[in-house]
Amino acid sequence: MFNLVKSLTTAAFVTLSSHPFGSYYSTSRLFRTTTIMSALPDKITVLEYAYVPDVLEKRGPYRAEHLELAQSLIAQDRCLAGGPFTDGGSPLGAYFWFTSDEAAREFVAKDPYVANGIVTGHKIYEWSVVVQK
Repeated sequence: MFNLVKSLTTAAFVTLSSHPFGSYYSTSRLFRTTTIMSALPDKITVLEYAYVPDVLEKRGPYRAEHLELAQSLIAQDRCLAGGPFTDGGSPLGAYFWFTSDEAAREFVAKDPYVANGIVTGHKIYEWSVVVQK
């Protein structure tokens, strides 16, 4: 698999190196784009968090454990992605994409942000992926 990705990335880099914006692109940027844009499952479980207004000030003691939990589920291929959303200021909440309802519920049950009041509410949705790149 690595050789295939390396070959595709190198081929894309060589193709773009003669492009006027070639210096803007790099193999790592192309690799990230390729990795993110891989095919999504037909159904994704979406976890939506709402945060306290002063989340940036309160999350500090729990952030490392929160991120480690997410990374462990990613390593198990049970979480696809996650991160905060804003309206241009502080994070209002976060979205996480999971491969199952069970994985999303496990994350909520173990997340120190939930246990320590950083998360004020959450919802779990099933998202049917109908179109994608």
